[in-house]
Amino acid sequence: MAEPGGSGAGAGEEETPASVPGQTQSSSGRVLTPEERDRLGCDRVLVSEFRQMKLEKEAQKNWDLFYKRNSTNFFKDRHWTTREFEELRACREFESQRLVLLEAGCGVGNCIFPLLEEDLNLFVYACDFSPRAVEFVKQNPLYCPERCCAFQCDLTKDDLREKVPEGGVDVVTLIFVLSAIHPDKMTLALQNISRVLKPGGVVLFRDYGLYDHTMLRFKAGSKLGDNFYVRQDGTRSYFFSRELLDKLFEGAGLHSAANDYVLRETVNKKEGLCVPRVFVQSKFTKPDQSQSS
Repeated sequence: MAEPGGSGAGAGEEETPASVPGQTQSSSGRVLTPEERDRLGCDRVLVSEFRQMKLEKEAQKNWDLFYKRNSTNFFKDRHWTTREFEELRACREFESQRLVLLEAGCGVGNCIFPLLEEDLNLFVYACDFSPRAVEFVKQNPLYCPERCCAFQCDLTKDDLREKVPEGGVDVVTLIFVLSAIHPDKMTLALQNISRVLKPGGVVLFRDYGLYDHTMLRFKAGSKLGDNFYVRQDGTRSYFFSRELLDKLFEGAGLHSAANDYVLRETVNKKEGLCVPRVFVQSKFTKPDQSQSS
């Protein structure tokens, strides 16, 4: 389950690294204009409880339909995952040390395959909510069972330890995934991830930030709750504050090592507009035995 596209707000848009020109990292988020604040303040009507239950029940089906429509062509390979390369190097005690990575919400593998090509001493567990996405990963010519294990998983209820050794993962990537999970179940997903992360291991996180342009584009009738919306294709998206992320990860026993907003402007060529994008880029760690004692 990677960042969705389809026909809703935010379709086809991805974050780029924080080091690119015109992009800044900040501990304070984006400030709304008075017009934007008024518009958000007027959007108080929530999607009906019946439809909300239906969306939750059909979440996997909606993701499968998304991948059926978009196949493997929608997402570009994330060759810009410089931060992941740097973190993998930093985790090693020596250069040739074998590391184990879990990509939670791997989509069709656009992040893991560049990593596997670049880092020969890497084993990857890759899971996704969508069975169709997992099949696309396994059909990729670069997929090799000796270096990668892909499997379907609902992070909110399927125990990762059935596929991944407890405490056996050095690094977890969680990129545009948590936002698609219902807020009531986010802590369950993070606790699940924490169980397979080794003491001293890290979670690398990127996702939508509060007041991102895509949040402001949702039309009336799309709001599911505070900062939580549904796209036209039935997939959902939450927009995070730094404070909420700290609270969620702390609830799963993970400590914040870095947690910032990434602010940049993107030119929408179709509409001829320069739009403000807001993401959250974070790093959380699992305390080792000496830290937790």
